[in-house]
Amino acid sequence: MEMSPAVRAFLEEPRFCVFATIGKSGLPQQTVLWYELQGETILMNTATGRVKDHNLRRDPRASFCIEDGYRYVTITGTCELQSEDQEQAQADIKRLAVRYHGPERGEQMAADQFRQQQRETIRLRIESVDAHGF
Repeated sequence: MEMSPAVRAFLEEPRFCVFATIGKSGLPQQTVLWYELQGETILMNTATGRVKDHNLRRDPRASFCIEDGYRYVTITGTCELQSEDQEQAQADIKRLAVRYHGPERGEQMAADQFRQQQRETIRLRIESVDAHGF
């Protein structure tokens, strides 16, 4: 799986992704999420108990898409959930909040909202990339 520098640069910008898991019925379940590209992995984070983490426990396959008009990147792969280490899960959601909202607002969100929740980090291992318009 090779990603061009242009695709990596696109993914490194703070965009929103549409993250799809496989629902109990076999149909996709989609969610808009924050993310961070980390080498050959996409890091995301969610509150425990949401549909997506239930789906991923049953079937870890997922898809991830980011668009900008006719330019888009779709990634598929297998996810790993990490919830045992709450200190790390909280650090991950705080880093994402800072990435999307800046240091002051991100820190505030982490303190006021996320610290009150049980969090799970989702790591999507990139297995295939489909990029158009680059």
